[in-house]
Amino acid sequence: MPSEASHRRSVDSLLAVLDLSASGARTTEDIFTGTSQPMPSGRVYGGQVAAQALVAAQRTLPEGRAAHSMHGYFLRPGDADHDITFSVDRIHDGRSFSTRRTQAFQNGVPIFSMISSFQDDGPGVEHAAPIPEGVPDPEELAPDHTLSDGTEITALRALGERPADIRHVQTPLYLDAPADAERVPHQAVWMRMRAPLPDGDGLHRAALAYLSDMTIQESVLRAHGVSWSTPGLKVASLDHAMWWHRPARVDDWLLYVQESPNARGGRGLAHGRIYTRAGIFVASVAQEIMIRVPEA
Repeated sequence: MPSEASHRRSVDSLLAVLDLSASGARTTEDIFTGTSQPMPSGRVYGGQVAAQALVAAQRTLPEGRAAHSMHGYFLRPGDADHDITFSVDRIHDGRSFSTRRTQAFQNGVPIFSMISSFQDDGPGVEHAAPIPEGVPDPEELAPDHTLSDGTEITALRALGERPADIRHVQTPLYLDAPADAERVPHQAVWMRMRAPLPDGDGLHRAALAYLSDMTIQESVLRAHGVSWSTPGLKVASLDHAMWWHRPARVDDWLLYVQESPNARGGRGLAHGRIYTRAGIFVASVAQEIMIRVPEA
């Protein structure tokens, strides 16, 4: 069982990954460099590169502007053993909004491309979809990495070493789904960082982008009774969009409510809504994935 010290180390490792270094003076673009977390697959985790791209864009902003939306495309698999270069283009700075284009490069080619928008906080009309009722508290659910049936499973062990505590409300899809499991295009998970993060709204928005890529693909899989352990399954994120509605701390519990409205032609679309434990609507997410299921 991972210790509190190991949890602190995993979160500190993520903070180091998000602490990009600047590469020289600004010319027509701002250049930053970042490292990657080790991954069992050797590929860069998509949520990591999206969070880093957001951090890079934040470094170029006027004081006080916060991310309210981002739209990114995953262009190529990234290599977790090599640094990533982030190039930021300052597209526009208006009276209330700023727009940035960020591209992530490895070996001279882009692996991720994102446009993000930032806004000064101000008054305006307000409403929010309510948090679903009847969801069990996170303390009533077992952490995902403890759900093995006793078999040594590398994927589950890796879950215990990551900086995020994820707890599925429904049966997780890491192992084979029970034959009688309901095939529905929706699910919910509780999530939070395993150790406290420093204050700073920009850091917590970037960390939320990091978390937002975890599990959202599963509403597509669950609709068809497919688990991550399905032999021959191939899943890849194609694009990722996120809208931040209100600030929140990612070291407190957040409920991630997910659903898939459509799948066709080897692609599946997933939507997500993120709430604080108190029911505050924090963010919306949309992602399309490539999904190839053998004999499907």
